[in-house]
Amino acid sequence: MEQITSGEKRPGELELARGKVTPADPPGGLAGDEEKRRGLRKMKLIALSFLVGATIVFLLTSWAEARGWSGWVGYVRAAAEAGMVGALADWFAVTALFRHPLGLKIPHTAIIPSKKDALGSSLGEFVGSNFLSESVVRDKLKRVEIARRLGGWLKQPENAERITSELATVVRAAVQVLRDEDVQAVMEQAVVRRIIDKPWGPPLGKLLGQVFSDGAHHKLVDLMCDRAYEWVRDNHTAMLRVVSDRAPSWSPKFVDEMLADKVYGEVLSFAWAVKTDVNHPMRQTLDKFLVEFSQDLQTDPETMERAEQVKTQVIEHAEVQKLIGSAWSTAKEMLLNAAEDPSSELRIRVKDGLRSLGVKLESDIEFQAKVDGWIEGAAAYLVTHYSNEITTIITDTVERWDAEETSRKIELQVGRDLQFIRINGTVVGSLAGLIIYSLAQLLF
Repeated sequence: MEQITSGEKRPGELELARGKVTPADPPGGLAGDEEKRRGLRKMKLIALSFLVGATIVFLLTSWAEARGWSGWVGYVRAAAEAGMVGALADWFAVTALFRHPLGLKIPHTAIIPSKKDALGSSLGEFVGSNFLSESVVRDKLKRVEIARRLGGWLKQPENAERITSELATVVRAAVQVLRDEDVQAVMEQAVVRRIIDKPWGPPLGKLLGQVFSDGAHHKLVDLMCDRAYEWVRDNHTAMLRVVSDRAPSWSPKFVDEMLADKVYGEVLSFAWAVKTDVNHPMRQTLDKFLVEFSQDLQTDPETMERAEQVKTQVIEHAEVQKLIGSAWSTAKEMLLNAAEDPSSELRIRVKDGLRSLGVKLESDIEFQAKVDGWIEGAAAYLVTHYSNEITTIITDTVERWDAEETSRKIELQVGRDLQFIRINGTVVGSLAGLIIYSLAQLLF
């Protein structure tokens, strides 16, 4: 184990103790930083060489003038002197951005470390005013044509499949994260309990009334009549036994059989007539009964009360309770199986739906305009109501950075280009000095 004395701190511990963090490294990591560091050192040496060169020229020309040289020496000395001054001034200006020159705490130096929070606030305000304004966002989104581009992308089979796969992953994750008992409790309280608490009579009566008025129940009546006829036809022996069992004990057996055959024939004929005649009085009576029953479910208190009793008996039945209790487990299993199987009906329908949506987005101009309007409205609402919160990300992040480390990071990113200011200062200063000296010689 590495031993650390009580007075030492690991790198970054001092910043953590102050509640500061270092800014994140840019893409490229340490290798990229090292390359930029070498480039910065190289440019600093080049800029310094301009200053040293101007200084040497100034010293040599000053020595030459002291020895009585004249003519062109004065021009060169003036250019070198001005270039040296320009180089020093720009060195001071560039250095003052990141630190105190020569360690001297001169006012208005070390601007980035001392003004870091103010710079972050100004950057946040600049972004909010120029990039998060409603007009800028709307104009940008309008020119991007998101709906049309999204439609062209979605209609591609591989993209629709990709989105479907991602949605399936989200569904699986969401379903697996949820606790079964919590979901079951929500279903029972929010869904099942509300269904049970409401009276079933009036809505059921209204539904049945609509079904009966449309004649949708006739198929069911046909089925019942067919089954009734088939039962009578296939249960001759049972009909005979019923008649014989109810005949008087003193009645001769052959009489009972004759009577039973007669009753069977009448019942069979009646069942056949009901089966084949759609206007049979029995059918009309049944229709009338069903219509009256649907009305009683809506208006008759006794019928509604009996409907509630039936509802309670159904809900409290053991099998129904078991079904309610396992509803989420069943739904969960179905969702997981459908999400995991690429060939499941659910995923196929989702994929086809996404492709259809893509085709419509790309080809339907009116729909494009509507979707673009929704997107623009949502984005405008966000920047109008939450631009301050968005820019706070910038200001809060900058405030948490360590000042010295931030200065070093920024210098590493832009310091190489800033050295050209020093080089240009030397060159421009030399030219300015030469021009001023020349004008002085001409005028005086």
